[in-house]
Amino acid sequence: MKETWRWFGPQDPVSLDHVKQAGASGVVSALHHIYRGEAWPAEEVLKRKAEIEAAGLAWSVVESIPIHNSIKLQTGPVRQFTDAWKDSLAAVARAGVKIVCYNFMPVVDWTRTDLRWRLPSTGYALRFDVTDFAAYDLFILQRPDSEKDYSADRIASARARYEVMSENRRDELERTIIAGLPGAEASYNRADFKKLLAQYSGVTSADLRSHLIAFLCEVTPVAEELGLRLAIHPDDPPHSLFGLPRVVSTAEDIRATFKAVDTPANGLTLCVGSFGVRADNDLLAMVSEFAPRIHFVHLRQVQREPDGSFYESEHLRGSSDIVGVICALLREESRRRFEGREDHEIPMRPDHGHVLADDVSRAVNPGYSLVGRLKGLAELRGVIAGLKFGIPELAD
Repeated sequence: MKETWRWFGPQDPVSLDHVKQAGASGVVSALHHIYRGEAWPAEEVLKRKAEIEAAGLAWSVVESIPIHNSIKLQTGPVRQFTDAWKDSLAAVARAGVKIVCYNFMPVVDWTRTDLRWRLPSTGYALRFDVTDFAAYDLFILQRPDSEKDYSADRIASARARYEVMSENRRDELERTIIAGLPGAEASYNRADFKKLLAQYSGVTSADLRSHLIAFLCEVTPVAEELGLRLAIHPDDPPHSLFGLPRVVSTAEDIRATFKAVDTPANGLTLCVGSFGVRADNDLLAMVSEFAPRIHFVHLRQVQREPDGSFYESEHLRGSSDIVGVICALLREESRRRFEGREDHEIPMRPDHGHVLADDVSRAVNPGYSLVGRLKGLAELRGVIAGLKFGIPELAD
């Protein structure tokens, strides 16, 4: 598997030199300063490529080209922003990047309620607490009719949690949920957030899926012509938030999307952590079924809790069989090599590392610390080496 590392550009506190020191050879990046749906200028894409290559690295995956809200709603200037997305694809292809990771989550991107949750190890992890989230939705945001989305017990526990929250904690919770995490496509204040939520009133899962398919019918032929692979990222977490539909959460979701646009260019980013939040997602079965169309992999783990909360666990310890997933992916790489596929090597990156050691006292992007990801990549590299040693047919 090709070892890659997410880099947010020149402002990222983790430098490209750090990426090289980690031993990764590929970089996962995007034009994070252009995130309102406008087309990426070719000169900006080439500038980012030059920055990466000047450090002796390769730009392996684009993550992500933002998808404007009009596309997800299929209203308003949808043609303008769909064409802009196609233009961005063309700029990426011109720069020689072959894989484009993207997501179709409405309004909110990946979401957590705590960015520095203290672990028994004394390090810090990202966490999603269902009671904190409900407390925000019900009693801080006060979304209309939000109580319809929660059980009576959940409402009671959320009320109790809200009542003991300090004002500072309430403000921090709001910033964490709606102000935008690294790589997110937008950030909001409360008033704008409520207005955008209102635009989705009455939009069902069937509606959103049809909008995704309509978008893919437009852009996938362009990707094919340009020699690109699109790799949709699953919802994170993989269930409804704020009453909004989410349609990239389960194997059935992926199956429906692949059936509707049945071409290798319409592929998947296998995020073990995102899919692993749901106990009903059989990750090994999903790798087996979707393997030929897995174009990119996020290797991370979550620890599920009985009430639906979860936190980012160590890369090799959590609720999913990550060693089994890696073994299945190595078998897929071996199969591709036998077929003579040029894309036989699947890029992967360690994701959402803990905040450890020196990173505790310095600014790092939530989920994208240096030391935690170094640790994770080293562990994953060891698993891969061990599997290849023990199962020779998996070796390159």
